[in-house]
Amino acid sequence: MASDGQVVVKFGNILAKHCLDPRCSTELLRAAEHTQSVSSQLGIVARVKAVTGESKASSELLLSNVQNLIRAVQHVLRAAEAACVKGLGQASADPEEEEVAAFCQQWRKNLTQHRAKEALNSDRDELGLRKTRGAKAEPTLMSLVQEQPPRGRNIPKHPNPRKGHTVMDRHL
Repeated sequence: MASDGQVVVKFGNILAKHCLDPRCSTELLRAAEHTQSVSSQLGIVARVKAVTGESKASSELLLSNVQNLIRAVQHVLRAAEAACVKGLGQASADPEEEEVAAFCQQWRKNLTQHRAKEALNSDRDELGLRKTRGAKAEPTLMSLVQEQPPRGRNIPKHPNPRKGHTVMDRHL
């Protein structure tokens, strides 16, 4: 999980680099930095637990760090959604940046289609407010990540994202 956190950090940093809105970019960088810290901390706790063996306190600390990482990743994804909505600049020729841009474009396309369907099938009450019963939730980056099928190639147990692994090689 700690290595997956590093993948999300790289994803956030690439998006922040191309975000057209300075506030969104700053928020995304902050979220990625926090995720980096939590992910590193989780890696340390996991290595210590592996050496010291099984204890209730170490298991609880590990679980707490995993929960913190999940919250940090969700923060990065919410900030990434805002950055995508505000707009992204042109990605460079770097394959990872192109992959991130394509992923975000797919999410934005899904969001646009969802909003268009909602506008056509208006579930509004007499005051013009959207009815909550039966309305589908808007697509999120998290839902798009969860929908992606696993890749067919073998992925090492503890990948190092800096050595040949692309941002989207693993499920987030």
